[in-house]
Amino acid sequence: MLDRPHELSSDRTKAVVARLLARRSISAALTPESDLKQSGLTSLDMVTLMLEVEGEYGVTIPQSAMTPENFKSIQAINSLVSTLQR
Repeated sequence: MLDRPHELSSDRTKAVVARLLARRSISAALTPESDLKQSGLTSLDMVTLMLEVEGEYGVTIPQSAMTPENFKSIQAINSLVSTLQR
């Protein structure tokens, strides 16, 4: 399968999160269900993550969807992006 700009994939989202963790010098094993806050991301990191997800998937996250629950895990982010792409 070709990697299209709007294609949703756990690996793709995991890579976005992993890049952010690496920039913060945080080493964490990630699964789709991993709690990202418990992995070491701060509230400011979550804002950065939101912006990076928007750029990666070409979506705009509405203010109403900018909740901790939507960015709790890779799985939660994928669910949000999937909803926004519909």
